[in-house]
Amino acid sequence: MTESAINNVPDTAFMAAAYRAAESRRPNALFHDPYADKLAGQRGREIIERLPSQAMMGGWSVIIRTRIIDEFIQQAIAEGVDTILNLGAGLDARPYRMALPENLRWIEADFPQLIEWKRGLLTDEQPSCQLERVTVDLADAQARQKLLDDVAGSAKKVLVLTEAVTPYLPEEAVAALGNELRPRPSIRYWLVDYFSPASYEYRRRSGMSQSMQHAPFLFEPADYFGFFAACGWQPKETRYFAEEGARLRRSPPFPWHIRLITSVLGILMPPEKRKAMRRYAGFVLFEPSASND
Repeated sequence: MTESAINNVPDTAFMAAAYRAAESRRPNALFHDPYADKLAGQRGREIIERLPSQAMMGGWSVIIRTRIIDEFIQQAIAEGVDTILNLGAGLDARPYRMALPENLRWIEADFPQLIEWKRGLLTDEQPSCQLERVTVDLADAQARQKLLDDVAGSAKKVLVLTEAVTPYLPEEAVAALGNELRPRPSIRYWLVDYFSPASYEYRRRSGMSQSMQHAPFLFEPADYFGFFAACGWQPKETRYFAEEGARLRRSPPFPWHIRLITSVLGILMPPEKRKAMRRYAGFVLFEPSASND
């Protein structure tokens, strides 16, 4: 891979959009995103073409996580959520491609460059809900607090989505965000990436960390759920990529020899270790801890 494949964290948004576009062209697509190709542009297509072979798993996980989040959002709306706050929204097109209630308030927050890029490309498209866009540097604590105050103060029940955001933040930044979300009563759910400690080591061994050296994962707590518990959040539901892939009949794109080795090891290893292998990464729907109410 050349140095220019992934130059920064915003490039990962173009990469994800390109993977969503590729999925949408499949005859058995797990979702359809007619806006992804336009949003990814040539930059997104070049990125996925130039990534090394081990990045195939990254493309698969983008597809599985997209479906997981879609289902979590539908579930939350059925439970009364009236506002979605998408922090670090990137090139997500859910307000356009999903069938959402017309009165649902959807707020996208991200860097000005990404927000304006998306606004320009989708200017002639009509979202299915009440879409708002906010340009903000989420690293600016004062601006972040103002955004949270504005949203939480004008909503009854909020789901905060941080898709592919927390992995690129240091632990102290994730803790700060969790501690800021928790005291606001209207914020009832927080949807967050999950990676097990074993997955950190796998990324380093497989060379994926090297291919993403300009957009490294910084959030690697030794005790993931304990970390969020300390911020006042408990898991309501966790969905793991491997288990969801099996449910959706979309297996990881491992080469045949890796699939063979994995199958043999799966038979030989203890059930608990086999279960841990299936739960290396996923998404968690957190809710405020009852003990902190």
